[in-house]
Amino acid sequence: MKVLVLGGGVLGRAIAEALMGEFDVTIIEKDVIRAQTLAESGLQVVQGDFSYTATLLKAHIERADLVIITTTDVQTIAKTLHVVRTNNKDVSVLVILPEDVSVEDIENILKEQYETEAKIDYIINPRTAIVRAVVETIEKVGESKNARKLINKLNEIKERAETLLIVMHDNPDPDSMASASALALIAQTVGLKTQIVYGGDITHHQNRAMVNVLGMDLRRVSRGSYEIKRHSAIAIVDAQPNGNITILDEDDLKKVEIIIDHHQILQNLKERLNPECFIDIRPDVNATSSIMVEYLKALEIPINDTLATALFYGMYIDTKKFSKLSRIDIKAIEFLTGKVNYDLLDKIEFPDISTETAEILARAILNRKIYKNVVISNVGFIANRDAIAEAADFLLRLEGITTVLVFGIVDDRIEISARTRDVRINIGAIMKEAFGDIGSGGGHAQAGGARIPLGIFKLAKDKTSLLRLVEEAITEKFLEALGMKEGP
Repeated sequence: MKVLVLGGGVLGRAIAEALMGEFDVTIIEKDVIRAQTLAESGLQVVQGDFSYTATLLKAHIERADLVIITTTDVQTIAKTLHVVRTNNKDVSVLVILPEDVSVEDIENILKEQYETEAKIDYIINPRTAIVRAVVETIEKVGESKNARKLINKLNEIKERAETLLIVMHDNPDPDSMASASALALIAQTVGLKTQIVYGGDITHHQNRAMVNVLGMDLRRVSRGSYEIKRHSAIAIVDAQPNGNITILDEDDLKKVEIIIDHHQILQNLKERLNPECFIDIRPDVNATSSIMVEYLKALEIPINDTLATALFYGMYIDTKKFSKLSRIDIKAIEFLTGKVNYDLLDKIEFPDISTETAEILARAILNRKIYKNVVISNVGFIANRDAIAEAADFLLRLEGITTVLVFGIVDDRIEISARTRDVRINIGAIMKEAFGDIGSGGGHAQAGGARIPLGIFKLAKDKTSLLRLVEEAITEKFLEALGMKEGP
């Protein structure tokens, strides 16, 4: 891919150096001395004013796939955009937009001074990007901090004990069993032997299938039994001592060292426990499995497909089939993508989500692109077209999202499903407007669909190129029908 970086200042040089070696990159720099310095550092440089046609032609603008405008001067941005589009109307343009400048400001200048319109494909606002990066870093620090505290507690236990008893609630569900298995793996990394126990029954046929198919080593025990008393350290997952656990007596509570749960903290809990007990209770998270995935990710502990499948299933059940998701739940699903064994899920008799549907849900999350309050997701080549609609229903549940479009390629056509909860939008009419001229589209106010023959897209040289071309076309038409400009 040929990339032109317009401006060889600090930002332009950093971008060019980051892309060099991976792409065919050329910097256009007006200052003679700076251009010479850039060339001496090994970069490909064209010296000249990038807002002039002659300079752009010298840099072969006609062959460029992407132009990155790094200047923050509004007039220069508008002039450059006009000249770039005049010489290559199809090239993608990325603009580093100043904080106090909007796309509308650029468009107004183009209309007033050049009597033309020129599309900006991608926009990056430095301040917004920095804030987003800082927030992501803070989240990672928080995740790492919680995980390190857990490891420190497990190391403390290892100094005075060889084993850790992991207690689930009396009638454990998939979330409880998966979380207990994850904690066992983490504890084993510091050298502790583990035993997972419960006091009631595993009655649901799917829960029993989960135990059998995944080969879980769970033991049923009774209150006061030797199996409990022989352990000097106890951990509790997906439950709390004065909740639905009957096998622990008051003496056992003194040995509780770890509690991890996503339910609201119960009354007087801390008063009954050792003050040094590690407690991570997060009512804002919808599954304890999500918390355990965060630990595993932060600690960089490899997990096999059996545990990944258990955690995925545990989250699916406790989030009511992914109908209620927090940020941590979504991140956990993303982390598990590619690790889940969908054949095992099928054997656990997963009636509400087929193997391919589970895969498509994972792809829909991983491939989602957000444009303000709109999500567009490409799930690639599939066989089950009905799963596209399920993926659209699922993504619409994400916080802050009001409109969703999911598409995939089935045989020789593109299948599209869209959903909205925005009362100002008739999604059926939007689908007809966006895709009626190249296929068929329609639906109702809140749900719609479209089908487009691959046609000219078949000329793509490979599947990757085909998916990219389809995604670009679908995204542009849908956002245009919504009256939005492209740019996440």
